[in-house]
Amino acid sequence: MQLYNTLSAKERAALIEEAGKDRLTISFYKYAHIGNPQLFRDYLFLSWNNMEVLGRIYVAHEGINAQLSVPAENFNNFKEHLDSIPFLENVRLNIAIEQDNKSFLKLKVKVRKKIVADGLNDKTFDVTNKGVHVGAERFNELIEDENTVLVDMRNHYESEIGHFKNAITPDVDTFRDSLDIIEQDLAEHKEDKKLVMYCTGGIRCEKASAYYKHKGFKNVYQLEGGIIEYTRQVREKQLENKFLGKNFVFDHRRGERISDEVVANCHQCGKPCDTHVNCANEACHLLFIQCEKCASDMNNCCSVDCMEVHALPYEEQKRLRKGKGASNKIFKKGRSPVLKYKK
Repeated sequence: MQLYNTLSAKERAALIEEAGKDRLTISFYKYAHIGNPQLFRDYLFLSWNNMEVLGRIYVAHEGINAQLSVPAENFNNFKEHLDSIPFLENVRLNIAIEQDNKSFLKLKVKVRKKIVADGLNDKTFDVTNKGVHVGAERFNELIEDENTVLVDMRNHYESEIGHFKNAITPDVDTFRDSLDIIEQDLAEHKEDKKLVMYCTGGIRCEKASAYYKHKGFKNVYQLEGGIIEYTRQVREKQLENKFLGKNFVFDHRRGERISDEVVANCHQCGKPCDTHVNCANEACHLLFIQCEKCASDMNNCCSVDCMEVHALPYEEQKRLRKGKGASNKIFKKGRSPVLKYKK
């Protein structure tokens, strides 16, 4: 049985171009009790590989978190397959605002300890005891209430390019960092304020809402479906859009335009810009914000040192990287000292 990818990202991209078929970028999550995550992982890989699904999916004892791309012509089969799994029947699917046929180029289904890393070891914490889910219309009402505290549950590089007006945007690198910080900062408002949270698609808020209820917050709300579903409802119902800028997404697009405002700056020259890129030097791969002019001037690199490496013959670049572990901290490195105008 084939339980892993056999094509490189480059080969897959060529096949997608050759096929010339539209694909849908979709995300969903579900907290549930999964007895054997490895068995469930293999089952999903075999089923979805046959439907040409690509993406990044995490499976754990606590549930599933999926960001993926599926051929539009296979969507109904994919949905029927989800509905055949009892705990995923009628699960809410967040369909991307902006589509890109190459948003994902491999199918990666991984078993993790948790579908959202939270650093929590509290066995009395019940993730299913969540806060109140609200749609876009009710959310707009809540965030205009003077007794509401609105909190962005995403990381600094996400909120930097887009956020709801008047939201608290913690300067954190990971979700686990934000949990204790927010509890400490809002401790005096556990009973007298409405705690309203949002994130990309809802998965982090769902866990956070249950956590803050566990910690004694009395009025906890979360934006159902996150920014993705909020945008869909705003457009469908012609509601006022209170989100400013772009929504950061974890695929090759790196962002979806939600409003015309540009709330961030190029990390190299300081001019208004909200385009995330990765440094072209593969030994660096730093995630940062770069305008078109700086991309041209810096040859798509974050620094002069990386420009010099990137200009070398590819085999020489490979030789220099040999024996050096690839960093998994590329988002944290967005704070690199080489970026003059970083947040």
